[in-house]
Amino acid sequence: MLKRLVGAAAAVALISSSAFSADLYQPEPAQPAPEVAVSQASGWYLRGDVGYAFTDLRGAHYFQGSNASDVDFSSASLDNNVTLGGGVGYQINNYLRTDVTLDYLFNTDFKGSTHGQCGACGPGFTAVDATSSDSTSMSALSLLANAYVDLGTYGAFTPYVGAGIGGTYVKWKQLKDVNCADSDSTSCDGADYHNGRGSWRFTYALMAGTAVDLTCNLKADVGYRFRHIEGGDMFGYADNGGPGSDNGVNLNEVRVGARYNFGGCQTATYMPPADIPPAVYK
Repeated sequence: MLKRLVGAAAAVALISSSAFSADLYQPEPAQPAPEVAVSQASGWYLRGDVGYAFTDLRGAHYFQGSNASDVDFSSASLDNNVTLGGGVGYQINNYLRTDVTLDYLFNTDFKGSTHGQCGACGPGFTAVDATSSDSTSMSALSLLANAYVDLGTYGAFTPYVGAGIGGTYVKWKQLKDVNCADSDSTSCDGADYHNGRGSWRFTYALMAGTAVDLTCNLKADVGYRFRHIEGGDMFGYADNGGPGSDNGVNLNEVRVGARYNFGGCQTATYMPPADIPPAVYK
């Protein structure tokens, strides 16, 4: 009988101890993983570009005094040349940016020809069929406002497309005009000189390329740009000929440049987890 009483008392004591321990200890809930937020790259940037322009002169025409008519040049072409530019822009977010650029096309040689009659090219200064050889050069300074869509970043590369609109100041230098008889290329009259003209022209541009991350703030920019410059005045009147105008210029440019962003880089920001309430003891 006594053994049974002792066993029952021990069992009760063990159950009470286990219940007390259960009330005393409660395991802490698992803490959530820290949150990481990626900040977007934004802010002002500077850019610089150098390029090579393949030019396409859309033709030229002039006033021919001998028959009071406006006629086209028989041939008209511009050489290719180097471009140099720079600008300032703003990265709005990871996908959209804008900038204002100033680009200069260095003096580019023009060669052209026209056909007509020359009164001082043949024997006895009789009027004969003649070909005029014309030479000059032009330069162009473009001011454009541009917008770009960045198409996502793939490793170090961020491809983009863009468009721009603005104006170009085209400056033509003095045009030299020499007429020679078609029957004898050695029979030429003296050279005529027409003063070159300059004017602002409407211009638009289309761009595509890719940025390449070099450092946190510095990106290389490799791309293509199409620029269309409207036609305008080319040269003035001289010796019963002129004035003349060009029909506009298309520029197909291959460009390499760099952009430096002052807004910092994309960075991972640590966000601590929410406070965890302490364990409750009962």
